[in-house]
Amino acid sequence: MTDTYDLIVLGSGPGGYVAAIRASQLGLKTAIVERETLGGICLNWGCIPTKALLRSAEIFHYMQHAKDYGLAAEKISADLDAVVKRSRGVAKQLNQGVTHLMKKNKIAVHMGEGKLTAPGKLTVTDKEGKATELTAKNIIVATGARARELPFAKSDGKRVWTYRHAMVPTEMPTRLLVIGSGAIGIEFASFYNDMGAKVTVVEMMDRIVPVEDHDVSTFLEKALTKQGMTIMTGAGVNGLEVGANGVKAKLKDKAGKETTEEFSHVIVAVGIVPNTENIGLRELGVAMDDRGFLKTGPDCATNVPGIWAIGDITAPPWLAHKASHEGVIAVEAIAGGHPHAMDPRNIPGCTYCHPQVASVGLTEAKAKEAGYEVKVGNFPFIGNGKAIALGEAEGFIKTVFDARTGELLGAHMVGAEVTELIQGYTVGKTLETTEAELMNTVFPHPTLSEMMHESVLGAYGRALHI
Repeated sequence: MTDTYDLIVLGSGPGGYVAAIRASQLGLKTAIVERETLGGICLNWGCIPTKALLRSAEIFHYMQHAKDYGLAAEKISADLDAVVKRSRGVAKQLNQGVTHLMKKNKIAVHMGEGKLTAPGKLTVTDKEGKATELTAKNIIVATGARARELPFAKSDGKRVWTYRHAMVPTEMPTRLLVIGSGAIGIEFASFYNDMGAKVTVVEMMDRIVPVEDHDVSTFLEKALTKQGMTIMTGAGVNGLEVGANGVKAKLKDKAGKETTEEFSHVIVAVGIVPNTENIGLRELGVAMDDRGFLKTGPDCATNVPGIWAIGDITAPPWLAHKASHEGVIAVEAIAGGHPHAMDPRNIPGCTYCHPQVASVGLTEAKAKEAGYEVKVGNFPFIGNGKAIALGEAEGFIKTVFDARTGELLGAHMVGAEVTELIQGYTVGKTLETTEAELMNTVFPHPTLSEMMHESVLGAYGRALHI
């Protein structure tokens, strides 16, 4: 039996399910294929449940510092099982929400392994081994990615974890080694540190969160060290010896000195691998780069007519919101529209550690490398009344402008709630705003957002509160 559609979406993560909804809105008969759980990794095992964990850790942190707010809280403790249960409940609720959206938009859901067998043809094999052939003129591949493993640090779910294991721990780590300091590594390091583990982070680059502005990396390292973490940059892990009760790790510091330290658990967070295997892409000649990520044009089309690709299976940045936006771009192109191409410089990035990190656009160093003469503003949280009232006076907001035109080139933040603040600058960049327009914007008082205004003013020597 063959089911025919206008569009088939392979994968139901934040890129896939959004693409399917937009296709339905545009009148396309649409099917979505998912092998595991609607909502994909982000909703079920990534973005959302990790934020639920981090929220619990944040509240626990505030409880431990209740006296700083004139309050008293005694006999404080954390129940890791209950924290994890809450996180899984949040994921389940959102999974049910996606299921509802599929029904509401009349999208056919096919659960099973999907494989492209020819242009416009895809076979779905369910858990019982029953195969169904689907056909459509256009197919969007949104199969995402998985955690990259190290040859000497294969995850076992007991002592060596990927992010997925770290979200449903069977026990609380006492001494935790985190390999990699990107967003995933730093978020789990922050969570387990707040929950009481002794955490060591090892990063091979010369600074943590290396994609961020250098000033942000430096500030965050100091903040996390102050919280009790051990941060090793320019360092590496040369081997792991996994035992029944712990892990011995050979660590090499930036000076080349090697030591062996013992940990209860290890989290490997060293990047991702695209899910391109066994879905027919190579057989159909879909172009990939040397790491296996699919090559796409500005409308998300691959080199094979009728096959499109979005999300983590394509070029970076590997972010859920980028995948969702790509899904809309691809569908609107399929429907005959002329969507604007994605500009990576206008995609914000957020890391939900404590303190939070957020950015959009070029760092100061990248702007200079690109040949810009820059004006830079920097405003500290300690100069903001709302931040002081909240007891969150650590952090800063940095803005980078083209000195010649006044174009906002980038914005970089570290501190409380900056993952919410960054969207103001993202809108500004998308609208191609200049420093004059930002200076003439009225920001409400008292808010953290006033620091965004002050940072812009500071770039031009006009800051008012510092």
